[in-house]
Amino acid sequence: MSHAMDGSPVELYALLPAFGEPELIHGAIPAGATVLELGAGTGRVTQPLAALGHPVLAVDSSADMLAHVRDAETLLAHIESLRLGRRFDAVLLASHLINTPDASQRQALLATAAHHVQGQVLIQWHPPAWFDRVDSTSHQAGPVTITVRDIARDGNLLSATVHYDGAGHHWEHPFTALRLSIADTIAELAAAGLRFGDWLTDDQTWFTATPNQRSSASDKPSAVEDAQAT
Repeated sequence: MSHAMDGSPVELYALLPAFGEPELIHGAIPAGATVLELGAGTGRVTQPLAALGHPVLAVDSSADMLAHVRDAETLLAHIESLRLGRRFDAVLLASHLINTPDASQRQALLATAAHHVQGQVLIQWHPPAWFDRVDSTSHQAGPVTITVRDIARDGNLLSATVHYDGAGHHWEHPFTALRLSIADTIAELAAAGLRFGDWLTDDQTWFTATPNQRSSASDKPSAVEDAQAT
């Protein structure tokens, strides 16, 4: 079984289905909008987006992961240092990447998104409430069983190990995630030249951001600012 640079098992990841992300993204952006997907992996979101009519550039640091991507342009690169001479209608930053405890990496990820967007950035994160409710209940993702174990909380940090089992393979992925408040997130976005847009999901696991240069018609308070004022 081949592995990505972070140890992710490529063949096991290729078994994971999309969980409604392509439809969510498709509904939030214009028809036919161009998409830059940062951290595309094996293309579980890329390919459905392409089937929905979106030209996608799938970026990942693993050639083995990108080898599974079909119907989209691919680019082998590190997200943090990526600087293309192109802009996209939508930039996708999924997989809770911004919850990294590494502040410099988080800023680099957001800076890359800001550099390439001409419409909106769609971001998936672990919202603050997730850190209190995560437990070791197993759930099924297509043919793969996923279980979070060894959960440890230390202030705003949560460390755990994700266990993946499927197609005769077992893989364990230890991780540490940082709880970011909404205020923290607004500040992080602003430092990268972005402005919070709106929540895309009721559980607040997805939100949008736009470049700070905005027309006066869109200068009304955002959904998160309204929430903070109440």
